[in-house]
Amino acid sequence: MTICRIAAVLAASFTLSFNAWAQQVIASAASPGKLIDVEVQVDGGGKLGYAVKRKGKEVIGLSRLGFNLANAHKLDGGFTLHRQAVTDHDSTWEQPWGERQFVRNRYRELRVEVEQKKQGRRRLAIVFRIYDDGVGFRYEFPDQPQLREVEITDELTEFTVAKPATAWWIPAAELPGLEEEIRKAPLAEIGIANTPLTLRLDDGTHIAFHEAALVDYATMWLRKVAGQKLRAMLAPSSYGPAVVRKGAFSTPWRTMQIADNAAGLYMSDLVLNLNEPNKLGDVSWLKPSKFVGVWWEMHLQKGTWNAGPKHAANTANTKRYIDFAAKNGFRGVLVEGWNLGWESDWGHGGADFSFTRSYPDFDLAGLAAYAKSKGVRLIGHHETGGNLPAYEKQMDAAYKLYAKHGIDSVKSGYVHEAGGMLFTGRDGKPRYGHYDSQDGVRHFQKAVTEAAKYRIAIDTHEPVKDTGLRRTYPNWMTREGARGVEYNAWGNPPNSVDHEAKLVFTRMLSGPMDYTPGVLSLVGADGKTFNSTQAKQLANFVVIYSPLAMAADLPENYEKYPAAFKFIRDVPTDWADTRVMDGAVGEYATIARRDRNSSDWYVGAVTDAQARTLALPLSFLDAGKTYVAEIYRDGDGADYRSERRFDLVVEKRSVTAKDALQLRLAPGGGQAIRFTQQQ
Repeated sequence: MTICRIAAVLAASFTLSFNAWAQQVIASAASPGKLIDVEVQVDGGGKLGYAVKRKGKEVIGLSRLGFNLANAHKLDGGFTLHRQAVTDHDSTWEQPWGERQFVRNRYRELRVEVEQKKQGRRRLAIVFRIYDDGVGFRYEFPDQPQLREVEITDELTEFTVAKPATAWWIPAAELPGLEEEIRKAPLAEIGIANTPLTLRLDDGTHIAFHEAALVDYATMWLRKVAGQKLRAMLAPSSYGPAVVRKGAFSTPWRTMQIADNAAGLYMSDLVLNLNEPNKLGDVSWLKPSKFVGVWWEMHLQKGTWNAGPKHAANTANTKRYIDFAAKNGFRGVLVEGWNLGWESDWGHGGADFSFTRSYPDFDLAGLAAYAKSKGVRLIGHHETGGNLPAYEKQMDAAYKLYAKHGIDSVKSGYVHEAGGMLFTGRDGKPRYGHYDSQDGVRHFQKAVTEAAKYRIAIDTHEPVKDTGLRRTYPNWMTREGARGVEYNAWGNPPNSVDHEAKLVFTRMLSGPMDYTPGVLSLVGADGKTFNSTQAKQLANFVVIYSPLAMAADLPENYEKYPAAFKFIRDVPTDWADTRVMDGAVGEYATIARRDRNSSDWYVGAVTDAQARTLALPLSFLDAGKTYVAEIYRDGDGADYRSERRFDLVVEKRSVTAKDALQLRLAPGGGQAIRFTQQQ
């Protein structure tokens, strides 16, 4: 056989092989506005994949779908199309509280049902909801005799990013959990990332990967497997498959918010829309509000959580905070360290905590009554130390005690190192594992649903990440889930000067954050200084959204800075509308929000270490109306690196919707504005 003949045979063989494995499009659909297209494909071996285009350009290349199972043959390959369906949906629903009162939910749904004929005709559905601002998809497992119980060891879902990209992310499975510093790197260089994972593609397109409706399932991390390809990685169980489910069930939604710029990511309601509607019924008892508390002084080492000569949660000190709250219009007073158990090594166990017994110097009943007489509510506190069995045994009694005394919100804590949360295993034995494993996810949901029975709102610290469940369970009002202001007290290092500008377009894409802003003293423990100006502390109340917002500083510091404190007293925590005016990840952000209970608008702007002048068109104001703009800005010489960080100018001017303001932000600075409509 000649060389030419051999080459021809090899070429023919290659062509046959390629055709045998060629991709076949078995279903496709476009978003309602035809901005985003999704294709579902199957190759010659029956392996499933999908791809996403935006404005005709590929943003997610062909990416794999499927599962590895522990108790059955894998759900990967051998699939054929059983049926498909495309339906349209367009509705508007009202949030009981939130960044905006009314949310439009408009999408096209593509449902693709496939089966594995060689595995007893096992079936699986992949459901895509295609919005103009992104895509969500999930797997649905029918109840079928061939697979009554599903034990998932690995989810094979991939996201093949089509263009080179820069990523902002935090590592997953690390000791501080969600409190790692937000990192910036080329996508090709990241490791195992938690979500939201935010990307800026080389052409300027922004994508945020996350998940929605995380219920009875392990959290999804993303690991970079090659080049621009990411693959789902489920938070592991400590004693078997990552996920075990029986009967029919659906996975959480895998989400991609896609926009022209960073501002467009934050304006998306995709994650919230992919959650089920409110299951609690009447939730008029939920009260968005601001609070102060016995908290910051312990971080400053002026007081202690545990009993002793410096015990901060005593009756006299708490009354002082109640009086301050009543005088200045704060609804709540948080008290940490009120209950027995803080003397133990609680951060590595939590078994000694009582959630119903207070220290002798703390009169829970008397203080709750005193607060009520002043128009104030105590805010409860449950630190668990990550010991779930100990907490769950007392949970009902603890909620019942709070409800008896009119305490209608609880800040819960789960301080532990990742991998060190204590569960009761499926075998009834104690097991240590990840807070965002399937067991952890079940616990956090239980804590919220049990609290709802007593009309108690929850503010979770050291939480599982937010996936929009506040729509389904509106009493899950806020959570931490990132480095908060306390890192400025004792962090090594403290929060970086660009931290807030990163948070807006990463962590805040998942939902509200109890960031505890408003420390006007700008000083932590041992004289540590904040990477912030005073004006930026005010702006954070608008930029970092939480319906329950803590004004974190000491009362004496607020009395020391009355001009700045006025904005903290005035700013609401519940909004009728939100507009992201401008922003770039890790650089700056400007957000305008309209008060739900008045015609007032508020604006917050923050920057990184670079001084900036930002244009603010006032077109969001009502046309034909005149407003007084009360402006809290950095002084001309303000700078976060010096004592000039306290330079704050407060000024007023009349404006209309036709005007534009120039926001001048100092290095590490910010600006806060209240717009009040003139009558």
